[in-house]
Amino acid sequence: MRGFLASSIGVATAAALALPLALPTPALAETVPVTPAGSTQSLPLAPVGPAADRSPGVPGMSASPRGPETQGLTAREVKTFSLVGVVWDDVATQLNGRVQVRTRSTRTATWSDWQDVEVHNSEHAADPDAVERGSGRVRGATAPLWVGESDGVEVRVQAETGAPATRAGSRLPSGLRIELVDPGEAAPAGPADGKNSGPGDDKGDLVAPGLTMEMAEASEANVPHAELGADEITELNKADSTADAVFASDGELTAAAAPYIGPRPRIVTRKGWGADESLREKAFAYTNTVKAAFVHHSASGNNYACKDAPAVLRSLYRYHVVSSGWRDFGYNFAVDKCGTVYEGRAGGVAKPVLGAHTMGFNTDSMGVAVLGTFTSSAPPAAAVDAVARLTAWKLGLFGRDPRAKTTLKSGGGNRYPKGRNVSMNVISGHRDGFATECPGKKLYGKLPTTRTSSARLQGRP
Repeated sequence: MRGFLASSIGVATAAALALPLALPTPALAETVPVTPAGSTQSLPLAPVGPAADRSPGVPGMSASPRGPETQGLTAREVKTFSLVGVVWDDVATQLNGRVQVRTRSTRTATWSDWQDVEVHNSEHAADPDAVERGSGRVRGATAPLWVGESDGVEVRVQAETGAPATRAGSRLPSGLRIELVDPGEAAPAGPADGKNSGPGDDKGDLVAPGLTMEMAEASEANVPHAELGADEITELNKADSTADAVFASDGELTAAAAPYIGPRPRIVTRKGWGADESLREKAFAYTNTVKAAFVHHSASGNNYACKDAPAVLRSLYRYHVVSSGWRDFGYNFAVDKCGTVYEGRAGGVAKPVLGAHTMGFNTDSMGVAVLGTFTSSAPPAAAVDAVARLTAWKLGLFGRDPRAKTTLKSGGGNRYPKGRNVSMNVISGHRDGFATECPGKKLYGKLPTTRTSSARLQGRP
């Protein structure tokens, strides 16, 4: 791996501020550390009994106790949450089967229909040999599903039907748990989580007005493009974007050498969407350059309003770090259905931050996730336009033509073996580097026009 770890500007820890999390049932609940910026309830799944004991009307579930292995959680009241996902012990084990949940809305007190959760999510991850993947904390996980504010849940997980007895697919991974994520409000500036902290530490102490050490560290990575503590990085026209890039390069770049930098879009910073900076690993990880942009969909569903996008991001961030064991938010950027661009993994929006988005091709690339699921639903025009604007700027900083091809070396995956040099579009879909449905058929179909639009924004002939 050619990425490297940059030293943090400071390390700070504080005493724990643990909030009680009491479930109204004696379920074997295991609660990860809670912070004012959100919480995660982690509940173990149990084998489902004979068909007579099961809740009726669960589509696709076996009616025979001799069928494929099935685990679940009976309907119950829980602490408020807004996003769900299922995790298991071994990140190298695939869940070959079906995951379904239904939830109870706090607003209407009614239960939803059964909803499918995207099972195959392992390709949204660090490369096989990455330090991040070898931390010992990474777990197998489904895609997360945004369900809105809820206080009840029921879940069923069934191994795929018709699998030969010799195939592992007829069994489920060990250690299955349902993760219920509450995004909370935007992270406060006061003392934060007690995660991995102890008495006498100073984690959460303010180092600038309204900023903890971790918040200042993440914000400082975007200086001089924005002031310390900024909630957003303002948009610039093409000329000012070039001048800004030249200024930020400390003499390493000239306007003449970089004539094709697109207008910088408005970018909501991590502080702007309320990231709890105490959750992520402290050091930033970088790669050498940005040769390609991989477009993804978050596969978390389309049932969110644009005003809820910051909460969706806080939930995804928690799910990536606390539930899945990643070092930070996986994608470099996110885009909501209204076209707002958000900073993703910390380290600086203009820098080559090493992400965990396209297993095998995270080195020398960036990942952009459009919030939603676009397998059968068309992506909003505003979101597609935002991807073009973002890539015109970011790829332009590294001299890349969005219409061109580039060569990336595979770090290993199910499509290309480790070490193979692969020719790809500079703007590619996730499925171009890994055998996956991502970014969904409908979003993938928008990439040809996205490349053209991005190049036009760069001013290329």
